[in-house]
Amino acid sequence: MPQSSPAKPQRALESAQGYLLLELPDAALRELREFVDADETPVAVHQLRGEALRMRGDFEDALESFQKVLPHVEHDLSVLMGMAWCFKRIGRLDKAIDTMKQAYRGSPKEAVVLYNLACYHSLAGNKDEALSWLGRAIRLDPSYRKLIPLETDFDSLRNDPDFVYLLQLAEPKQPKKSS
Repeated sequence: MPQSSPAKPQRALESAQGYLLLELPDAALRELREFVDADETPVAVHQLRGEALRMRGDFEDALESFQKVLPHVEHDLSVLMGMAWCFKRIGRLDKAIDTMKQAYRGSPKEAVVLYNLACYHSLAGNKDEALSWLGRAIRLDPSYRKLIPLETDFDSLRNDPDFVYLLQLAEPKQPKKSS
């Protein structure tokens, strides 16, 4: 049986990445069929497969692919965020939180990590944790404040006085008018 040239697998990887950028997960998965699911399958294939499955809504299968990547890239933000996304959607907020805490250990200055921790804690009913992470995310990157009004993860906190107070504190300061 003829072997494929080294360029063919690389081309399949690049094509799969392109399809994911275009939000075409089924096309990406077709490209990744080039790789037999064996021990020698490159880590990048498992990661792309995980992203494609996540995008398609196959969260359990996506987690299985991401789990194959994790030992090789313990603190990779995209892998950990993809996993947390999937855990949230299968109702495992505990695992989503643990996964985002792992992401925080590797990327403590990434506001998106802190913001997602706030979201997941809010959904889990952990008000104090949610407010703490949210306040830190906003301090790190004030632009995250703009996401809060549309973020359904915070719906349970919307009328909470501490949540309202945090948002007031995060309001941009208006310059004082000189007389």
